[in-house]
Formats: sequence, structure tokens, C-alpha cells
Amino acid sequence: MSNNKYKLSFISDDDLMEHTLETVSQFRSGMTLDILCRNVVDPIKLTFDVHVYKQSIEQVVESEVIRQLNKSNENLIGYFHQNIFKYVGNGWEVPGPGSDGWDVENHERNIFVEIKNKHNTMNSNSAGAVHGRMRGLIEGNRKAHCYLVEVIAKKSRDIPWKLGSRPLRDERQERLRKISIDRFYKLVTGDEKAFASLCSVLGRVIDDVIAANPLVIAKNSVLAELLSKDPDILKSLFLISFNSYLGFDEFQIQKS
Repeated sequence: MSNNKYKLSFISDDDLMEHTLETVSQFRSGMTLDILCRNVVDPIKLTFDVHVYKQSIEQVVESEVIRQLNKSNENLIGYFHQNIFKYVGNGWEVPGPGSDGWDVENHERNIFVEIKNKHNTMNSNSAGAVHGRMRGLIEGNRKAHCYLVEVIAKKSRDIPWKLGSRPLRDERQERLRKISIDRFYKLVTGDEKAFASLCSVLGRVIDDVIAANPLVIAKNSVLAELLSKDPDILKSLFLISFNSYLGFDEFQIQKS
């Protein structure tokens, strides 16, 4: 690989590939019929999807597979956002598992960071806990700066994070902030386009990682397994869910 194929100023191609591979290799991508049905597939809901959205049963089943896979993969996106900063250098660190530290730290600059994927991820209790921890650090360390980083924020911003009826005084409040991830990348790298540049090449990097490591992506066998039970895939799903129910011993789906 060329040393600057992706043209990102803050991370090398090799480090970006390594980090993306670490994420992709943990991504749940394969699905069997047994795993799918452990989460209780509703064939009645799928019947509505077929007829209301005018999709084939194959398309509807694939959508259900992706929906279930996505539920288990959401936390890995947080891993991607957090751990990329361990490659940046210049004092940026990602504390290891089990650490009592923050998501991202820079002790040289006295910066301590929590990262949330969406601005509405935290309920009031969890937001209060994070804010209280940051407030305690700000009050006890006159050099500390704390940031709540939002990947998907309401808009690009870098503002004091005020919560509750007792805001910090003056410069202390200025050191406890809520910031969108584009502005945090600028703070880390000095490049205001750093996050946009990463987003622009991310799909290409993922494709390159998968091409170089094809075994990290498992195949889905759900449709093949359903067809092996009956040529009518929707019928197979009904029989899996309702095989002991009255009237399903001779079940057939009526066609229009």
C-alpha cells in the first residue's frame, strides 16, 4: 500500500487500515436461521412488510437479518470513534479496558473526553453522572478541560455544557464543554476538515480492508435454510413460529 493513499494528515494509511480491520473483524456479519429465530421473528409483521411495501419475501428477510445484526454492531461504532485517537500521537491516549479513565485523554494538554454517538443517547441520569464527574474534575484541577463529544450532534458546535441549576462560575464553566466531533477533530489535529476527510474515505478504506481480509465477513445462510424447509419462504417462517399451534399442521398460504 502507498504511504499516503487516503491523504489524511492525522493518521497513517497503515494505522487507519489496522484500526478499521479491528472494527470490521468484530462486526457481526454472518447469520444462521437458528440465530435469527432466537430473537423471535414475527411472520405476521413480515407479511405486512411484503404486501404494504411491495417487497419480495427475500428482501424482507434480508432486512430483518440486517436489523438484528445492526443491534449487536452499534457498540462497535463507538469503539471506532474512540480508539482512532490512539493513533494520532501528540499526547492523545485511549485508556485500556477496565481503566477508570476517560474515553480519550491528553495529559499534556489536561484534556479529558467522553464520547457519545448521538446527542440523545444519554438519559437525564446518565448525563447528570457524566456532567458531575467532569464538574468535579474542573473544580479540583484549574488546568483541566473536559469535553462531551457528540458524533451526531444537533449541529456543529463547541459550547459550555450547563446542566442543572448550579452552573460553574466564569472560566470554570468555559472549561466544561459540549462539542460536536468535527470540532473535536479540529481541536485534536488542527485541521478543520479532518473529520470530513475521514468520512470521505471511510467507505474506500472498509472495502480495502475487506478485500485484503475476506474471511472477516461471514456469510448469511438464512434464505438457503428457509428454502430447504419449503419453497415458500414465508410459509417456512410461519411454521417455525407457530408449528405447534392449532391449524398449522396443514398450513398453506393463499395466493392472490
